[in-house]
Amino acid sequence: MEKPEGKYAWTVTVGSKGQIVIPKEARVVFDIHPGDHLLIFADAKQGMAIPPKESFDEHFKRIFG
Repeated sequence: MEKPEGKYAWTVTVGSKGQIVIPKEARVVFDIHPGDHLLIFADAKQGMAIPPKESFDEHFKRIFG
């Protein structure tokens, strides 16, 4: 099966402290480096999302007005 351009999927394991390791390919694709801060949004029905860190202002305004 050929994957669509720009679409990705990875699996991670949650450690005993609730931590996850972001796969190296994902860190490269999304320019994530040690010390970076990430956003995690969650909806009980829809799940979790980690949007690009550059989109913080846009998402914050949309959610909190």
